[in-house]
Amino acid sequence: MFAVFATGGKQYRVSTGDLVKIEKLAGDEHKEGEKLVFDHVLLVDNGESETTIGTPFIKGAKVEATLNKIGRYKTVDVIKYKQKSRYFKKYGHRQPYFEIKISSII
Repeated sequence: MFAVFATGGKQYRVSTGDLVKIEKLAGDEHKEGEKLVFDHVLLVDNGESETTIGTPFIKGAKVEATLNKIGRYKTVDVIKYKQKSRYFKKYGHRQPYFEIKISSII
């Protein structure tokens, strides 16, 4: 059984027990070990012959998960350079993420 849900402008295909890195959710009130519920479910497949596709979402379908880790990806260096004009800018960016473990698909 698997499901496709949307969060953070991206779509994720998950099964029960999967570890997934998603975009950080808004707000600072999230803690590790917290239960999260995603209700923007686009598709659910039960593994047999029945697949439910939402228009755009499936009413009543949910993906429940546990927040395992709050972290940041490795640094992405951004360099701006123009030759002959002595123009050089360099800075880095670290994108925050949540690592979640899927506990159930309802």
